Amino acid sequence: MPVVFRTVSLLALSNVFMTFAWYAHLKNLSERPWYVAALVSWGIALFEYLLQVPANRIGYGTLTLGQLKILQEAITLAVFFPFAVLYMRQPLRLDFLWAALCLCGAVYFVFRKA
Repeated sequence: MPVVFRTVSLLALSNVFMTFAWYAHLKNLSERPWYVAALVSWGIALFEYLLQVPANRIGYGTLTLGQLKILQEAITLAVFFPFAVLYMRQPLRLDFLWAALCLCGAVYFVFRKA
């Protein structure tokens, strides 16, 4: 399996955990004290790190540090938008499209051959 595919796959999975760790408590634990939400989020974030660290180790060398970072940000938005709309029931906004287009530009500039 190609290095970039493995890296992207692991980063996408890690982002699912990260997004839930960062934001799901706003919906599910809003009545609980903040420290309960923090502890639950840390527990979820453990799984994020168990995927994210190997992803970056696998990808580094084939991808530059800058490419890994921008790739991570693009994947974050690709995971966050469906999460926000489908799970958190936020309205779909045109701003999501503009943000995605800006990140596409960032991806282009980081991955282009200069």
